[in-house]
Amino acid sequence: MRPMASSIHPTAVLYPNVLLGADVAIGEYAVIGVSLRGVDVGSEATIVGDGAVIRSHTVIYAGNTIGARLQTGHGAMIRECNRIGDDVSIGTHAVIEHHVDIGNGVRVHSGAFIPEYSLLEDEVWIGPNAVFTNTLHPRCPKAKECLRGPRVRRGAKIGANCTLLPDIEIGEFALVGAGCVVTRDVPPRAVVTGNPARVLKSVEELDCPYGLIESPYTDALNRTITEQP
Repeated sequence: MRPMASSIHPTAVLYPNVLLGADVAIGEYAVIGVSLRGVDVGSEATIVGDGAVIRSHTVIYAGNTIGARLQTGHGAMIRECNRIGDDVSIGTHAVIEHHVDIGNGVRVHSGAFIPEYSLLEDEVWIGPNAVFTNTLHPRCPKAKECLRGPRVRRGAKIGANCTLLPDIEIGEFALVGAGCVVTRDVPPRAVVTGNPARVLKSVEELDCPYGLIESPYTDALNRTITEQP
C-alpha cells in the first residue's frame, strides 16, 4: 500500500506490509521493512508517515511506527520496533537500534549511535558521533536482562562526540558539552562538561558570543514555563 508516493527509486527495496503515507521520497538502494532472521517476511507492519525523505542506502527494519516528515541522511540504519514521532531527522550513518522511543522534532546527527531501550523526548538534539550505551556489565551472563539506555528528556542537547553510560537521565533542556563522558544523571537545565561530566552552570547563564540574541534558549525555557499547569 503506497498511496501518492511521490518518488520511489527503482533500486529501492520495499518488503511486504510496508505502509507509506503521501508524498514520500525514497532514494537509491534504500531498503524498507527488513524482517528479523527467523521471522516471516511481512508479519509486522512498517509504517512511515506523510512527507518522508528517505535517502540512499538507508535501511529501515520491520515493526517501526514512524510519524510524518521523517528525514534520513545517506546510509542511516533504523532497526526494528521503534516508535518515532513527527519531524524527526536521522543523519548519515547514524544507527538507531531496536525498541527506542523518539519524540517529535528530534534531530540525531551523522554517525550517532542510539542503542535499544533508549528514550529521546520531544525536541532533543543529538550531536554528531555521540554514542549512547545500554550495557552495565558487558559479557555478564545476565547482561541482556538489564539493558537500559539513557533517557534524554525534552529539549536536552547532547554535544558532538559525547559518550553516555547506561541507565542515566539527562534532564529537560540540559546541555551536555562536546566530548563529555556522562556517568551520572544530569539535572534539568544544567550545563555539564568534562570527563566525567560535571555541572558547570545553568543554561540560563549562557549567552551569545556574537551578540545576536540575549540568551540562546530563552524562548524555549519561557515556553516551558507557560505550558506548565
